Amino acid sequence: MTSTTLGYAFLGGLLPSFIWLYFLLKEDNRCPEPRKFIALAFVAGMVAVVFTLPLEHYVKSELVGGLPLLIGWATIEEVLKYAMAGAFILWRHAVDEAPDYVIYMITVALGFAMAENMLFLIAPLSDGQFAASFFTGNVRFLGSTLLHVVASAAIGFAFAFSKEFKPPKRVVAAASGLILAIALHTAFNTLIISQGTSTTLAAFSLVWMVAVVFFAAFEVLKYFQYRNLPKNTC
Repeated sequence: MTSTTLGYAFLGGLLPSFIWLYFLLKEDNRCPEPRKFIALAFVAGMVAVVFTLPLEHYVKSELVGGLPLLIGWATIEEVLKYAMAGAFILWRHAVDEAPDYVIYMITVALGFAMAENMLFLIAPLSDGQFAASFFTGNVRFLGSTLLHVVASAAIGFAFAFSKEFKPPKRVVAAASGLILAIALHTAFNTLIISQGTSTTLAAFSLVWMVAVVFFAAFEVLKYFQYRNLPKNTC
């Protein structure tokens, strides 16, 4: 593996996540978050992959495969993304509005997807399969990267819509969001590994339908957050 291969893999992993991040930050232009915390959340998501790999390898060695393994992998990834967001971002004073939870959870997810996509691109690039690498990058941009976005967004929405609740209810809401994230992740992976055209289309349809619902929910969240604020104020 050469430095050139790593460079191409890095760019191939970074570009899809940066495109989604660009659209996310455009949606947050009313009261933008500090760029240093956006960058921290993105890097925290990347670092989560370092812990994910050995844990997923261990789970694979302990489980026979099939649905239990897919649930195990999805649980590891969603819990680690949530844990990194909780450790580095969600406790900060900058997270003071309901939409902020969604924004930071998605940013962590994009950092995670960037590192994961980079790892997926190394093998075909090392073999000189640039067309395969391009195809892999595009497929992951439309599928896996968006999956990470909507799965982590589920946790962000759970926090956002329970912002005014008392701590016990917020814990229940967060747990519900995490369970939904794991369920979405598992469903997508189950459909993808079936390796049939119809199931692959079903996987992409699932993640895009959920994305449309979540984007609409985010607009509703922003409306209720900012409806009483004068324009050009935050």
